[in-house]
Amino acid sequence: MAEEQEQEQDLEAIMGLIVNGGNAKSLAFEAIASAKAGDFDDADAKLEEANVALGKAHDAQTGMLTQEAQGNHVHVGLLTVHSQDHLMTAITFRDLAGEIVDLYKKLAGVPVTD
Repeated sequence: MAEEQEQEQDLEAIMGLIVNGGNAKSLAFEAIASAKAGDFDDADAKLEEANVALGKAHDAQTGMLTQEAQGNHVHVGLLTVHSQDHLMTAITFRDLAGEIVDLYKKLAGVPVTD
């Protein structure tokens, strides 16, 4: 029974990475589209929403790492690897989206804050 509960917790964390990572990536893409259309307030809001989603994903990842550090080894299967890949791709895409939004702002003569 304890093993089933651990597997369920692992799956919950994995799905948290996949869902929140995917949401963050989508929001970052929406931010670029808003910046391209000149709606910089919406672009900034979308980037902030992406940051929140990444924070949730990071929390799920931290839970998995904490379990591992406590000696409760997480089964590393295809879903686990996929979830980590999803998160890393989302982080990279969010970072790049921020740079692209800043570039659109500069092209439009809007001050960029660092």
